Amino acid sequence: MSRISVPTRDEAPAASIPILDEIDRKFGVIPNLFRLLGISSKALKAYADLNATLAGTFTVKTREQVAITVAQINSCDYCLSAHSYLGTNLAGLSEDDVKLARNRTAADAETAAIVQFAASVADKRGHLSNDELVAARHAGLSDAQLVEIVALVAENVFSNFVNSVAQTDIDFPVVLAAEAA
Repeated sequence: MSRISVPTRDEAPAASIPILDEIDRKFGVIPNLFRLLGISSKALKAYADLNATLAGTFTVKTREQVAITVAQINSCDYCLSAHSYLGTNLAGLSEDDVKLARNRTAADAETAAIVQFAASVADKRGHLSNDELVAARHAGLSDAQLVEIVALVAENVFSNFVNSVAQTDIDFPVVLAAEAA
């Protein structure tokens, strides 16, 4: 059971309801994370705005792979479950793609470079060595892409931390970070 009460749509503050309704239109449901964030219309708006803005980076498949990698690193079962489900059911990831992302890599070289850089950022909380930046650039990532990857990691760390603090009830097929991929 969640340690922070997750309101229904109708129990959310009035300022959160239009955002929750947009999420409902997008997904056909309002996942617990969004209803939890809806307790604070400011937190919900900030997260929704960041998510919408970063949708303009990389492909949805790549963004889901980054989300899976970061959730695995942060042992966030809610986000790992959500992004494994969204990745396979909406973004077109295979089960192998999910497994690779949980293990900080991907099948193709470009996505592997993105996922590995994201893993380093998450692991080291941004304190990367010069060699790691050189390796990412050598793999073909531009400086703009490096900044976008940091933004994706930050977005996912935020949701990981909120769900870990709240111990949000998982409303997706459960995937546990502690279980080997």
